[in-house]
Amino acid sequence: MKKYILLILTAIIALSSCEQDNICVEATTPNLSIRFYDYTNPTSLKDVTELTVWAAGKDSLYIKNTTDSISMPLDVNKNFTYYILATEKNIDTIKFSYNRNDIYVSRSCGYKTIFEEFTAEINTSTWIKQIEIINTIINNDTAAQVNIYH
Repeated sequence: MKKYILLILTAIIALSSCEQDNICVEATTPNLSIRFYDYTNPTSLKDVTELTVWAAGKDSLYIKNTTDSISMPLDVNKNFTYYILATEKNIDTIKFSYNRNDIYVSRSCGYKTIFEEFTAEINTSTWIKQIEIINTIINNDTAAQVNIYH
């Protein structure tokens, strides 16, 4: 009988010492998704040619020859992000403002940031005619949150 109790205790100790894998499979901080539409026909997507995008004060650059949508990260350390969107010879600056809500996901994923009370303001307007906020809460990457009409 002592052999069985010793065997069971050894098995319990061995199984309890196993460590879980630290692989994050859950969603993390979402990016800002933007779709570009034709200003004269607001229901029609319109490609932007030679689009260059960068965050003000950052070296990172996003270049796309022709696209009707983009996805960009927002600054998780501030309540705003300035993005510069350029096409050929036209440059516009947009200020995206928001409140940050950090949510604990898990030990392997850490925290993710949800952006709430999201707004956008065009600081210079040369080719962008209008910005429409679709969702004021950015909590996933599955749908566009902003429409830009040009």
